[in-house]
Amino acid sequence: MLHGISLPPGEFGGPQIDALFTNTLDFDAHPYFDEIRGLQVSAHLLIRRDGAVTQFVPFTERAWHAGESCFRGTTRCNDFSIGIELEGEDETAYEDRQYTALAAVLRAIFAAYPSISAREVAGHCDIAPGRKVDPGPAFDWLRLYDDLGA
Repeated sequence: MLHGISLPPGEFGGPQIDALFTNTLDFDAHPYFDEIRGLQVSAHLLIRRDGAVTQFVPFTERAWHAGESCFRGTTRCNDFSIGIELEGEDETAYEDRQYTALAAVLRAIFAAYPSISAREVAGHCDIAPGRKVDPGPAFDWLRLYDDLGA
């Protein structure tokens, strides 16, 4: 599952996303953080604007990225999906380095888990329609599929 995240919204490059996913975010450090106080979320991977990849949760363990969700008739997507966060926001174009890193990550996942293919890659918007829109309209799905040769 692909997601988009920036903390605070619209700001890139700081340590806040890592802090959120490791439950060390100083909720008093920015007014927006009070809105997400107590939120406990995680992702398997984060791909930063510069293409750097950080793994927070092993693929064999559940991450809390999907929330209330359904993919192809199966609910509770956290139970069976890999959550990949892209540092970005819905209306801001993602960086070339992010697409390159994402394609490399997905090819590695497909190799390690042969039952997963490009057909199973979905956005948060697809598994929680009406509730979530990320990775947003700025995400170029066709480019990703081209990069994957799918």
